[in-house]
Amino acid sequence: MKKSLVAYFSASGVTKELAEALSKVANANLFEIKPATPYTQADLDWTNKKSRSSIEMNNPNSRPEIANKVENMAQYDTVFIGFPIWWYVAPTIINTFLESYDFSGKTVIPFATSGGSEMGKTDEVLKKCCSEATKWKPGKRFGSFDMTTLKNWVDSLSK
Repeated sequence: MKKSLVAYFSASGVTKELAEALSKVANANLFEIKPATPYTQADLDWTNKKSRSSIEMNNPNSRPEIANKVENMAQYDTVFIGFPIWWYVAPTIINTFLESYDFSGKTVIPFATSGGSEMGKTDEVLKKCCSEATKWKPGKRFGSFDMTTLKNWVDSLSK
């Protein structure tokens, strides 16, 4: 029996809301990617070049530590990875997550939240964090969503 997981990082709660809805639509387990050091509002101030998020995003080698682990990742065939778009890509904590597990033979499907920024080079950047044996589906950005939109998207992935 195929099992799915929705793993997500949410800085403000928007991605969390989408991930919870997606887990229901996809009949998937839910896992929140939590940073070892939680982000403060000051950390998330993208207008401040010295904020934690700005420093991390300006360093492609940045790998923020994750506080928790997925138990028995091997049981999942499909893993949805959710995040907000930061600087036209995923936050670097997503790179940390992808590099922490063996996704060989699994299908990985990114999804993102953003009020205006598109996915940019997100797929290209994140694919490098996974084994070449990983099955990668193109990511989708959601500016808003409803359950019908989510269901249609999930249904389209199996085609």
